[in-house]
Amino acid sequence: MDDYRAIADRLAADIAAGRLWPGDRLPPLRRFARDRRIANSTAARVYQELSRRGLTVGEVGRGTFVRTGAPPAEPALAEPGEARIDLEINFPVLPDQPALLAASLQQLLHPDVLAGALRPVGAAGTPAARRAAAGHLARAGWAPDPGALLFAGNGRQAVAAAVAALVPAGERLGVEALTYPVVKGIAARLGVTLVPLAMDEHGLTPEALRAAAPLRAVYLQPALHNPLGITMPVQRRRELAVLLRELDIQVIEDGIYGFLRADLPPFAAHAPERTVVVDSLSKRLAPGLSLGFLTVPAGGVPEFAAALRSGTWTASRFALEAATRWMADGTAAAVEAAKREDAAARQRIVAARLAGFRVRADPQAYHCWWELPEPWRADTFVAAAARRGIAVTPAGAFAAGAGHAPSAVRLALASPPLDALAEALGVLGELAHGTPEDTGPE
Repeated sequence: MDDYRAIADRLAADIAAGRLWPGDRLPPLRRFARDRRIANSTAARVYQELSRRGLTVGEVGRGTFVRTGAPPAEPALAEPGEARIDLEINFPVLPDQPALLAASLQQLLHPDVLAGALRPVGAAGTPAARRAAAGHLARAGWAPDPGALLFAGNGRQAVAAAVAALVPAGERLGVEALTYPVVKGIAARLGVTLVPLAMDEHGLTPEALRAAAPLRAVYLQPALHNPLGITMPVQRRRELAVLLRELDIQVIEDGIYGFLRADLPPFAAHAPERTVVVDSLSKRLAPGLSLGFLTVPAGGVPEFAAALRSGTWTASRFALEAATRWMADGTAAAVEAAKREDAAARQRIVAARLAGFRVRADPQAYHCWWELPEPWRADTFVAAAARRGIAVTPAGAFAAGAGHAPSAVRLALASPPLDALAEALGVLGELAHGTPEDTGPE
C-alpha cells in the first residue's frame, strides 16, 4: 500500500503540471479513499500533507480546494504568522465595552448576591428579568408584554425551541431561499421539512408564500436579513401579515440584528397573535455573553416554555442576572448605540472599497452580500481570498434548497479593526477585478 506521502507527491505533481487547476475541488475524503483503495485515515493524512505544503486550502462544510497560487511569503494584510482576516463570522465587540460591562457586575459578585445567581431558574426567568428585557427589547413604538417573555441559553436555542413548539416532526417549515444556516441543522435534528421560499429585493414574496402552503410556520428575518443584509419594507410586512392570517401560518421572527434598526418595529407589530420573536445578546453585546429571548403570542407561554425545558434550552441563572443588570442600568443600551455607529462606519468602508460592484446591504448592517463579477464562481473566489489570508462565505452555505446557489459571497464586517477591514476589502476588490487564472502560480 502506498505511503501517504507518496500519494501526496503524485497530487503535488498533478498540481504543478496543471492537471489540477487552481480552485479545483478535491473529492470528499471518503470518496478519495474509496477510489484509491486506501483507508480513510490514510486519505486524511494525504489531505493534511497537501495543506501543510501549502498546496490546498480546506473550508469546513465546503471541501478542500487547490490553492489559487503559492502562499505569499508575507501575509497579504501584514498580519502576524498564521493570522487571518475573518469576514466569515460576525463578532461585534467594541474595544471599550469590556470595561463598561464589568462595572455593572460589581454588585453581582458580592457573595450574598452571587449565591442567588447560582441557583437554577425556569424558562420564565425572574420578574426583574422580564421587566428589564421588555423595556430593553422595545423599539419604534412596539414593546413586548413582560408576561410573554421567556429565556433561552442563546439565540440558536431560542430558534430551536420556537421550531419545536410550532412545527411537529414531519411537518413543513417555510424559510427564505437564502437563510441562516443554523436553521437547516435545527430542522434536520427535529425532523422538520424545510420549504425554500422565493425572495426579491424586498425579501420573501407573498406569491411564494401562497404557492408553498400549507405550512405550519415560516421562519423570517425581516430586519438586516442574514446573508442578504436587506430590510423588508413596511408595505411588504403588511402584505405578508394579511396573507399569513388568511393561510393560518405562524411566524418565527429572527430579530437578532433588529437592534441595529431601532427606528423600525419588528414584524410582530403587524401580526402579534401569530408571531414569536427570537432575539439574543450575542450581537447586541458579545458572542461570549449567552442569553436568548422569546417573545411569544398571548397564551403561548406554556407551550414554548415546555419546548425550552424539553430541549434543555433554558438560560443559566448567572447569565440572566448579569443581563438583567446590563439592561436595567442602561449599559446594554449604550453598547448597542455604539454598535449602530460602528456598523454604519463599516458599511461606508464597503461603499468606498467595493464601489462599482454589485453589493447590497442595509446601511446599518454588520454584513453585506456581494454578487461576484464574471468569470468568478463563489467557491473559487473563497479559495482565492483564503490564499490572501481573508475568510469569506460562499452563497451555497446559505441556500435552503438543493438548487444552484448564486455566484455570490457574504462578507461579515464586524470582527476586524476598521483599518484591517478597509485593507481586506481593498484586496478583495483587486482580486475581483482580475480572473481566477490571475491568481495561479507564476
